[in-house]
Amino acid sequence: MSEQKNVPIKTTAETTAETPIKTSASGLKVAWTTVPVADESMPAYYAIPQQPGPFPVILVVQEIFGVHEHIQDVCRRFAQEGFLAIAPALYFRQGDPSAYTENAQIVSDIVSQVPDEQVLEDLDACLVWAGLHGGNLAQICITGFCWGGRITWRYAAHQPMLSAAVAWYGRLSMGHGPIHTVHPLDETEHLQAPVLGLYGEKDAGIPLADVKRMQKALAAGNDYAQQSKISVYEGADHAFFADYRPTYQAKAAKDGWQRCLDWFRAHLPRS
Repeated sequence: MSEQKNVPIKTTAETTAETPIKTSASGLKVAWTTVPVADESMPAYYAIPQQPGPFPVILVVQEIFGVHEHIQDVCRRFAQEGFLAIAPALYFRQGDPSAYTENAQIVSDIVSQVPDEQVLEDLDACLVWAGLHGGNLAQICITGFCWGGRITWRYAAHQPMLSAAVAWYGRLSMGHGPIHTVHPLDETEHLQAPVLGLYGEKDAGIPLADVKRMQKALAAGNDYAQQSKISVYEGADHAFFADYRPTYQAKAAKDGWQRCLDWFRAHLPRS
């Protein structure tokens, strides 16, 4: 099994867009709903084409900031591409990140208190909801950003129904608190679908040494691991896709989005 090579993708440094991207809801059904999880109801935002389905399902996993406008916009982008996209509010039991102004406090008060096992089960519940609302459960994808990128890797080792996954700058060797004890680097023998990882060369929170370790682990992992791929964007920082943040890089974001769509379309089974 040959080692996968890391070929940095060259980009031009760019900062936050003057106006964050706003994707039209024209031709879509978009709304907040609730998803039954155990004895509770989890809020979730969804976007789905108005025409008759069924549609391939994509789970969209939030950053630490919750299901804010950027994540909702990502759902609309996927729906405009023909997906049923759903973004659950995965912190709803622990707290509301929109009530905080400091990232560190969001992590300490909320994110560090959210068990991975709870998140994986909540995402499973979203699949049940999607199957009842126009989703094709033979075509399931997941993508996530930052905190959600790590969860994407973990879900790809959890859900055997998954077709493909795209993890945007998700941590590989650590979580966000002591309750997070299993990490993507531990699970390459258990992947249930091929994963595309998209990373920034200058991401101080995810060192390139971890990315290289993950590439070696994938090359030595199971069949799905060996089908997986990691792309690193030269000069890009963490959150290069987030058009509302100063680390946004338009060229890297555009290329990553196209790679994401191509990855899903290449791995979705024919309906």
